[in-house]
Amino acid sequence: MPPFSATPGARILAGVISLDPSATGLPGGSVLQSLVNGLGWWALLAALAGLVIGAATWALGAHTNNYQHATTGRRAVLVSAAAALLIGAAPTLLSFFFSAGQRVG
Repeated sequence: MPPFSATPGARILAGVISLDPSATGLPGGSVLQSLVNGLGWWALLAALAGLVIGAATWALGAHTNNYQHATTGRRAVLVSAAAALLIGAAPTLLSFFFSAGQRVG
């Protein structure tokens, strides 16, 4: 296997491939980052709406002794909370798994 200082073509032929993500690697990196930030905001807004609507449904269902509405509202609250947790943790989770993947091999 050739040393790491070999030409890129020789490294690819030898099966040595590297990955170094960079926001400046392609044009439009800042635009894509802004797009992802905006999508994250909309996703959090949807999770907030789901949580409020789910809590209202849960409360009304419990107050009127409607088991089905209470259960549906409870599920909506839990799913919305889990969605907000995943949205907030997404960058950290992806960084963790990416760094764990780099340590393989």
